[in-house]
Amino acid sequence: MRIADLLRRKGSTVATITPDTGVDGLVARLAEHNVGALVVVGPAGEVIGIVSERDVVRGLRERGTDLLATRVGDIMTTDVAGCTPEDSVDELSAVMTRRRIRHVPVLVDGVLGGIVSIGDVVKSRMDELEQDREQLESYIVGGRFDTTG
Repeated sequence: MRIADLLRRKGSTVATITPDTGVDGLVARLAEHNVGALVVVGPAGEVIGIVSERDVVRGLRERGTDLLATRVGDIMTTDVAGCTPEDSVDELSAVMTRRRIRHVPVLVDGVLGGIVSIGDVVKSRMDELEQDREQLESYIVGGRFDTTG
């Protein structure tokens, strides 16, 4: 399965934030959107980073509650792993595992076109396994195998 297929199912809406937003605003946006990460965008809407719950937790450990008065740009990750709609979910899964990341922006011709979380990848794999199970069950019961699925 390709990332484009996954985005067709889940949608391409992406919650974003600017680097000048305060961390207190970040925490509010994470809760408001019920997400674990926000893509950080520059003035022209370009992806310049990603900021996650992990970044907030690390910042709290280092700075305490003073972190809430700092900017997103001070805690965001700037080495952002991106993918394209043409990439496979399996390839993305390997990147997420190797880099120990849970959210990857999808770039379409260099422009933000979606975001994929590890939960999306797991759900996709579970859907594939369920489809395989149904096809095998159909084959065993009915004596035929549907390869169109």
